[in-house]
Amino acid sequence: MRDWAQVHGGGHIDRAAARAALALYDVDELGLDRLDRGVLDALCRRFRGGPVGLATLAVAVGEEAETVETVVEPFLVREGLLLRTPRGRMATPQGWTHLGLQPPRDVAATAARLDLLAGVDDGAEPGRFG
Repeated sequence: MRDWAQVHGGGHIDRAAARAALALYDVDELGLDRLDRGVLDALCRRFRGGPVGLATLAVAVGEEAETVETVVEPFLVREGLLLRTPRGRMATPQGWTHLGLQPPRDVAATAARLDLLAGVDDGAEPGRFG
């Protein structure tokens, strides 16, 4: 931002300069960049929302699995666009919608079941395994 503003924005960052710089770097209104959207798009369009394994997803977008897992996934999970499940990565209905796509009914139903399971208290202490 600062570099863009120094060259194109009169040396200061204001709303217009920030928007122009974000547009130049292809960052959307949620903060997703090309790689974030590429992973989400591959998950939805190529793999019908998942579940799909990390290695397969990484190959589909031409990135290292470690990059997808450590750079892209945490942000997409935090934004509620992707779920990590025991069977693989899944796009949430919000992920589909963000791309302008209609999620299949079974995706919405599966995401709802996973949300319910995430809220189940198994009685174990946090961070401890039975």
